[in-house]
Amino acid sequence: MCAAVLSLEAVTLGLTTPVMIKVADVPTGVAVGVGLGLAVLCLLIAGLLRSEWAYALGWLVQLGAIGLGFVIGLMFFLGTVFALLWATAYLLGRKIERERAAAYAAYDEEGS
Repeated sequence: MCAAVLSLEAVTLGLTTPVMIKVADVPTGVAVGVGLGLAVLCLLIAGLLRSEWAYALGWLVQLGAIGLGFVIGLMFFLGTVFALLWATAYLLGRKIERERAAAYAAYDEEGS
């Protein structure tokens, strides 16, 4: 679920690049570096979610997306929405893993 959130967020962050250039008058190089940089980072992290440390990077991306609101005001809202989606996916994923581990443990006890 977290990978899906990051993938969708990558599209949104990538689309901030032309908005930063045309609406916020951010220099092209900076806009490309920030907008596409965050988008690529989302996709890279989505592929690395097998490692526990990648989730910490995912939280940092959420902060970056919200922080982009200082340049594009709407990103305060969109960044918060994606942060809430990220938190929900993260917490539900943890819950599912705990329940799966408990079910496997119960199954192993029955088989013994």
